[in-house]
Amino acid sequence: MKTTTVITTLAILLVSLILAAGCKKKNEDSVVTGPVPVVVTVNHSNLLLSTVHFSGSITSDGGVFVTKRGFCWSSANQNPTIQNDSMVFGNGAGSFNGTLTGLKGQTNYYVRAFATNSNGTGYGSIMGITTMDTTIADVDDNHYRIVQIGTQVWMAENLKTTKYSDGTSIPLVTDATAWTNLTTPGYCWYNNLPAFNKKTYGALYNWYAVNTGKLAPAGWHVPTDGEWTVLTDFLGGEDIAGGKMKEAGTAHWLSPNTGATNESGFTAVPAGFRSDYGTFWDVGNYGYWWSSSGSSTGDAWYRRLVYDYSYVYRTNYGKSLGFSGRCLRDF
Repeated sequence: MKTTTVITTLAILLVSLILAAGCKKKNEDSVVTGPVPVVVTVNHSNLLLSTVHFSGSITSDGGVFVTKRGFCWSSANQNPTIQNDSMVFGNGAGSFNGTLTGLKGQTNYYVRAFATNSNGTGYGSIMGITTMDTTIADVDDNHYRIVQIGTQVWMAENLKTTKYSDGTSIPLVTDATAWTNLTTPGYCWYNNLPAFNKKTYGALYNWYAVNTGKLAPAGWHVPTDGEWTVLTDFLGGEDIAGGKMKEAGTAHWLSPNTGATNESGFTAVPAGFRSDYGTFWDVGNYGYWWSSSGSSTGDAWYRRLVYDYSYVYRTNYGKSLGFSGRCLRDF
């Protein structure tokens, strides 16, 4: 009797386990994962030193609201996912744009759009990009550090070139009287001493050399008056931008070099200038940089930085003066 009871109990337990397993399997089979979003990596633009602008489009949300969308990228993984670097740019279906930041210069990246709903994450096609080199060379094979400031990419050193971008020579003018009479392009070195001044301060050019449109390396240009203003506006306005642009310390600037932090990376140095009388002034005290914008028949716009203020001075004066050159990348 006891044996029969035990067998019966075991049989009932076995049947219960089989039924439970079947119910569990049925419940698992009833959970259906829906489609993930369909997303397209559309294109990219404005590839800078450390940022790039991308656009994407979600053509289907998978029947469920898209909770996040954006771009993911990697320099090592050719099939990047959101487990790599990623940035979110909103939610919902439709087109979207975003600027990827914090990239390294002169680096290959793989980038694609993504979109996530409650079912999972969908990915667009992969695009390869290469960020900018961290230096630029002119036709004389002078190499210049470059820096991204806001949406602009600047040289972080003054021009040293003795040739135009087409390889022709810029006239070197050492004589003071000859410099005074110039109404055509010319350049010089401060105090006519390139051995002492070329590396640190670069050359001094009259505006006629700037106006050729060939002073900068290919793909670069001498900034317009308006482009200088874009820079100073980004740095907080003319009253304080100078401190953010000046090389810090007193290795080259005369003390006190007021407000100098160089937080922009522009690294402005006080190269002085050559007057319209052919004399040299202000090395260590002031820096002057041409714009490509004329203001009248005889004058053009330039920017000036000084050792004892944080200001950026916007001024127009004679085209025959010898000022430093800085270049801005074309877009």
